[in-house]
Amino acid sequence: MKSLQDYTVVIRPDDNGTFVAYVPAISSCHAWGRTPDEARTELIYVFEMIQEEYAEEGRSLPENVDLVIANAS
Repeated sequence: MKSLQDYTVVIRPDDNGTFVAYVPAISSCHAWGRTPDEARTELIYVFEMIQEEYAEEGRSLPENVDLVIANAS
């Protein structure tokens, strides 16, 4: 069974002074918090709920995706 450590996690500041954490490979796996650590902790809970949902439905979690970080030129 896959765990959150098997996925790329992105944590970024949001416009309202909070932080957003998400897993690009799983479209519904995102959370927010007042700090990066709080956002990541909330993401762990969301991931566990999604993992249970997939298991109940007999589905496998998707594979991780590679991210490319680039500056616009």
